[in-house]
Amino acid sequence: MLDGFASLGGWAWVVLGLVLIGAEMLAPGIFLLWLGLAALLTGLVVGLTALSWQGAWLVFAALSIASVVAGRLITRRKEDEPDAARGLNARGRNLVGRVFRLEQSMIGGEGRLRIDDSSWRIIGPDLLAGAQIRVVRVEGATLVVEAA
Repeated sequence: MLDGFASLGGWAWVVLGLVLIGAEMLAPGIFLLWLGLAALLTGLVVGLTALSWQGAWLVFAALSIASVVAGRLITRRKEDEPDAARGLNARGRNLVGRVFRLEQSMIGGEGRLRIDDSSWRIIGPDLLAGAQIRVVRVEGATLVVEAA
């Protein structure tokens, strides 16, 4: 079997690459895509050079590792977006930078602020009702504010 594979040269790697990319369509997970691309590149290298089958496997192994790492870096950027960018479970972070008007005075550096259908605990300087405040950051379920 291995002799038959090796006798095909670079074309065997191209076929393997296409099979792996096709398998990615059947079982999506984006991992087989990178291995398929590594196999296609190995086919190109084997087609341009006269590598032994052992050398071709080493090239495939190196290209597989490199393509999986590169693919991970490419897809990580989307996965590592802050929740605020996605809008999921980040209501407090979505409020940072926004300006609101106090309905009740802040006494002792604490108060409450009604935003839409929620009431938020706020901390910051003592301010009178009607003052404009800006949300600076979020600490747990508490908004840290300053005078706007």
